[in-house]
Amino acid sequence: MESAGDSPILEARGLTKRYGAVLAVRDVSLSIRSGEILGVLGPNGAGKSTIVKMVTGLLEPTQGAVLFRGERIGRELSGFKRSLGYVPEQPELYGFLTGWEYLDLVATLRRLDRRSFRDKASAMLEGFTLYGARDTPIGSYSKGMRQRIVLIAALMHDPDLLVLDEPFSGLDVTSALVMRRVIGMLAARGKAVFFSSPVLEQAEKLCSHLVVLKGGAVVASGSIQEVSAGFAGLGLEAGFMQLTEQVDADGIAQDIVSAAVAPAR
Repeated sequence: MESAGDSPILEARGLTKRYGAVLAVRDVSLSIRSGEILGVLGPNGAGKSTIVKMVTGLLEPTQGAVLFRGERIGRELSGFKRSLGYVPEQPELYGFLTGWEYLDLVATLRRLDRRSFRDKASAMLEGFTLYGARDTPIGSYSKGMRQRIVLIAALMHDPDLLVLDEPFSGLDVTSALVMRRVIGMLAARGKAVFFSSPVLEQAEKLCSHLVVLKGGAVVASGSIQEVSAGFAGLGLEAGFMQLTEQVDADGIAQDIVSAAVAPAR
């Protein structure tokens, strides 16, 4: 029998999503416990973002259920969202607000104490090298700057669960390194992290567990070690490619290079 500490923070059971005749997600089950970083991987169109929207309560599944600490999220959606920090793939921000004003708005909606907000926002803006741009309208921010602002907004209320949909998109090397360290340290403090990405390299550096998707269905899942072992010596990258893309990357690359260096006729 599981102890309370072993119980999942977040669990998805048999998630299925149809858009008319199109089956976008098919019978996907997964779980994340305290201190785990779950990477949900797959090529574009594999169903990752649809799953993210269902586990955050933004999209109702056609079948299946999402549970937070053993309870369906729909029963207490506001309580679930208070415990959730969410970084979407495409941050939709108010461009006329400055970075500080946006964080202030989020803090007000989250009912954060004013002093706590100022201390947290200042420290995280400094850490993510955004303090100097705090009074600049978000409309003039780069994609990477917007991504960092959204991450700060997701962390300010100290959530138990972080859901990150392609969080490294648009980040420079330094910011991506800092973000990886931040995510790892939060997991070490007991946070549960759901991380969606099409890039295996990011997940391999960061995640403790993997779910690999193809065509909206799970084709591999388990700890990093278990998934790697399931690829029968191929290695994580080669096994991932075989499961999801089924292409000969080396052969395709060779064809491209041969075409590029071919002498003019």
